[in-house]
Formats: sequence, structure tokens, C-alpha cells
Amino acid sequence: MEPVPAVLSLVVLGWAVLSRRLAGWNITGPVVLSAAGFLLGNQAWGPVPVDVDAPSVHLLVELTLALLLFSDASRVNLPTLRRDVGIPARLLGIGLPASVLLGTLAAALLFNDLTWALALFVGAALAPTDAALSTQVIEDERVPARVRRALNIESGLNDGIVTPIVVFALALAATQLGHSGEDSGGVGAGLELVIGIAIGVVLGFVSAKLLAGASRRGWVIHGGRRLGALATAVGSFALAEVLGGNAFIAAFVAGMAFGAAFPPDVAAVDEVVELPELLGEVLALGVWFLFGAALVPFALEHVSLATLAYAVLSLTIIRMLPVAVGLAGTGLDTQTVGFIGWFGPRGLASVVFAILAIEQLGEFETVGPAISVVAVTVLLSVLAHGVSAGPLVRRYARSHGDGAPGGHSGPRARRRGA
Repeated sequence: MEPVPAVLSLVVLGWAVLSRRLAGWNITGPVVLSAAGFLLGNQAWGPVPVDVDAPSVHLLVELTLALLLFSDASRVNLPTLRRDVGIPARLLGIGLPASVLLGTLAAALLFNDLTWALALFVGAALAPTDAALSTQVIEDERVPARVRRALNIESGLNDGIVTPIVVFALALAATQLGHSGEDSGGVGAGLELVIGIAIGVVLGFVSAKLLAGASRRGWVIHGGRRLGALATAVGSFALAEVLGGNAFIAAFVAGMAFGAAFPPDVAAVDEVVELPELLGEVLALGVWFLFGAALVPFALEHVSLATLAYAVLSLTIIRMLPVAVGLAGTGLDTQTVGFIGWFGPRGLASVVFAILAIEQLGEFETVGPAISVVAVTVLLSVLAHGVSAGPLVRRYARSHGDGAPGGHSGPRARRRGA
């Protein structure tokens, strides 16, 4: 594993130099890093093979998700959300649970060798969306701001919302497999959830108030607020690990509390959480490299008609039907509902959940089909959503953009290597 950081750094540098030119060809950061990982880190013939079971890999994956959960949650603009809460609330409150349920049922029906716990894991792991794979959509001002804002808020919160479901499913699967040292399924996961929420609320709120008060008194050096936000993100994650809480939920809740408690008259929250977000984005590129090096070869080796069928269903019916049900009665036309439904790409959160499943369960004979279907779905999503973004945005904008209701001031898309 020693040469991997050096190779990864050079690949990231090369992508950064050519990023704008590549974006014009719909080639995103995740595509570049996944391809590089597949070619360079493949265990079979790569010059710098990656061991997905290495402790450093687990730390990278877990810290990446924690930082992005914190920064995503802290950036939710509550005043703006209250003024236009309808669409995001329906996507998260109706569409997301329905997508998890439908995905679980489809996995159980298509894969006879999956337990219900692993079917639930697949349904939950593939429910969250990744705005980084739809950056071209969210940052294109021809698309009405209301639609862009809904997609960005949904992708910013849905991974944090499904994390307890993923944790519960993995705990239940571990219990069914008879792993020693595991808590009794839902009881242990529920206690971890409560501890994580408590740590996140306290640390996020207190940190925001301390940084704001010190800033008003002139005690904070230039860049100090950003460092404080980074310390809050990492601290919530680490403290939850020490006290037996769910570290991801702690980071997510800490971000929500931090963003809500930090006074806008002191500084914009977007500016304060810039450092944890940037570090999370850099680490995310490493996770995409791991995806190409470890999960893509495994997925291609174990691909089947059932796996491909589920991947297609996951990106279409399992995503788009719940979105249509959730948005019924909002007054949105059919084209807009279809547009929102299609641009729900699966990305970084699903990759992280798959690697966590390998770490916690580690039995490829049992967990292999679940990992394979997650990896194939993400791979198909990276390709399909990347290729379709430009043409579909142009087509949609001709009838709904350029002065459509909602104006031109949209949200800032989460980059995540896009």
C-alpha cells in the first residue's frame, strides 16, 4: 500500500490540471479516479495493488463519509428551506423511505441467496443520491432554482438519513452470520444511534457558539473558524467512536447543529465549513480510486443478469416511482418530475457503505452478491448520468429554464470530485 498515496496524488494533480476540459466532455472526477484505480490498483495486475482490508483504507473511508456528512448537513440553509420546504420534504419524507422499501423488496426477489438483512442493506445503501455526479445539472442556471435547490438539499441530507438503516442492516446481518462480539442487532444499533445524536447535538451547538462568541471578541486568528469547524467534524466522529456511539450520525447531527447555531452576522456558514468540506472532497477522490481498484473488478467478476437487472431498476423504477409518488399534488409537470427522478445518481455514500459492509461482515460468499449489485449500480450510474446530463439539461431548459419561476440564484453543488 506504500506507493498508493504517491500514485493517487499524481492522478489527482493530472485531473485537476485538465478538469475543465474533461468536464466539457462529461468526464468527471469520479470517472477519472475510478478508471485510474481500475487500471493501477487492480489486485490482479495493477502495478500498485490496493488491499481493501487494510486499516488505512477503513480509516480513509469512514473519515471521508463523516466529513461530507458534517459539511452537507451544516450547509442546509434553514430560512431558505422553510420558504420552499415542499419539494425537499416530500423527496426525503416520502420518496426516500419508499425507495428503500422498494429497493429492499426488489433485492429479496431477484437474489435468492440474500438474507432479508442484506436485502435491506442493498435497498438502503443505494437510496442516497450524490449531487457531485449531477454538478452540471445543479450549477446550470437555465434549470429553475427551485429544482436545483431540491436536488441539492435531497442529496445533502439523504445519506445521513439512511445511515441508521444501513447500520441496523449490517448489525442484523452480522448477528445472523454469528459474528462474535456483535451487539444484538437492533438493540445495539439503537443505542449507538442515541449516543451519536447526543454527541452531535452537544458538540455541534457548543462549538458554533464558542467560535461565534470568540469571533465577536476578536480572539480568532484568520482561518481559525475554518479550523474550528474541521475540529468539530473530526471531533464528533472520534468522540462517538470512543463512547460507543454511531460516528456517522454524530458527524451528521453535529453539522446540522453547527449550521443552525452559527450566527449569520458573524460569518456565512458556507465559509466557515469550507475546510472540512474541502478535505472531504479530497478524501472522496481517494475513495473513488478505491472503488475502481477493489469494487469494480469484484463487480465485473460476479456480474449476472440479475445484478444488471437490479442496477437498471435501481436507477429507474426504484428511484423514479417513489419520486413521482412523493411529488404528486405539488403542481409540478410530468417532465419536471421525470427530470428530478432521473437525476438521482448513486455515488460516494453507496461506495462507502459497500466498503463498510466488507469491513464488518468480511464473508464474500455471503455478502458478495450485495457488494456486487451496489458496485454495478454505482458504476452504471456514473456512466449513465454523466453522459445524459448535458443533453437532458439542454432539452429541459428549452421549456423550463431561462427565467422560469425560481429565478437564477441556485444552490452551490457539492463537488465531491466532480
